[in-house]
Amino acid sequence: MTLKSLSHIIVLSFLWCSTTMGQNMEFESYDPPSTLVVPENPISHAKYPFIDVHSHHWRMNEMDLTNLISEMDEMNMQVVVNLSGRGGKALLDIMKNVNANYPNRIAVFTNIELRSIDEVDWIENTVKKLEYDVEAGAKGLKIYKSQGMTNMDSNGQRIKINDARLDPIWAKCGELGIPVIIHSADPKSFWEPHDSLNERWLELKLRPRRKRDSNNPASWETIIAEQHDIFRKHKGTTFIAAHMGWYANDLTTLAGLLDEMPNVYVEIGAVIAELGRQPRHANRFFEKYQDRVLFGKDSYKPEEYPTYFRVLESEDEYFPYYKRYHAFWKMYGLALPDEILKKLYYKNALKIIPGLDASAFPE
Repeated sequence: MTLKSLSHIIVLSFLWCSTTMGQNMEFESYDPPSTLVVPENPISHAKYPFIDVHSHHWRMNEMDLTNLISEMDEMNMQVVVNLSGRGGKALLDIMKNVNANYPNRIAVFTNIELRSIDEVDWIENTVKKLEYDVEAGAKGLKIYKSQGMTNMDSNGQRIKINDARLDPIWAKCGELGIPVIIHSADPKSFWEPHDSLNERWLELKLRPRRKRDSNNPASWETIIAEQHDIFRKHKGTTFIAAHMGWYANDLTTLAGLLDEMPNVYVEIGAVIAELGRQPRHANRFFEKYQDRVLFGKDSYKPEEYPTYFRVLESEDEYFPYYKRYHAFWKMYGLALPDEILKKLYYKNALKIIPGLDASAFPE
């Protein structure tokens, strides 16, 4: 074998090894385990009993609630708020199941149908339905993101959430003393170009249906402004901006909004990864706005709650979120003080959601 042949074989072998070792892998596959060695303190059970103000259980009218309660007990969840009450007969069926089994462990919010907005007597009937649902046991109203984004009226026009025809609804909620939890838009990155400068690039690649054109159905700024418009207009109604109003990555702006609108609260569902990557700034935010933030999760998956507990309670450093495509960065524990944890976990919810049993919670 000549020296030239031997060199050729060595080069080919090197290229083969490089390929098999992953140097040609796709970007989304790159996810090496960290070599950082730091204390780890996973938390599976919240330090204090908590109220999850943002959950969805679509078949609660017929489901066996025993398994749900058992899962809640394992996490120290004292109350779950099912935002999918639907209203009317569906709500009655849910309340019948809840009241017969675990009336103090489950709270239910009702919903309204906006797509009938052009029907004769729609507002009168919707207000009456809201009163009926509250009398039946509903403790709040949930507005979905489709209501204000994709719901159309009879003329094919987007029904804006600040449509003046809806004003009696918000006013009635204030009169009844129930909060409105409202989800408007999605993360702002979904409206931005899907390129190397988009922090949610991987998520949008794996889930392309989440990508929106700059004006589909309107700009992010427009949709959020419509939400803020009703907050400002209806000062006598308590609103909960779901997902921290999509400002968990911009707490300075969120702080300004909370200062301006004292009738608004926020909940942390689906944005814990934003808080966990800015522990010092987030701590200062929680210190100042400790009376305005609620615990929420959104999707009910018991295996995901420990990440929330770890961010809120621990001093751990550089640990991952449970969905890499959602947050490829690492997070840090906030180690919130006990009094702030109590407010976040249950005190603030007890303050604004009527009829919850406070006896199961510490002072």
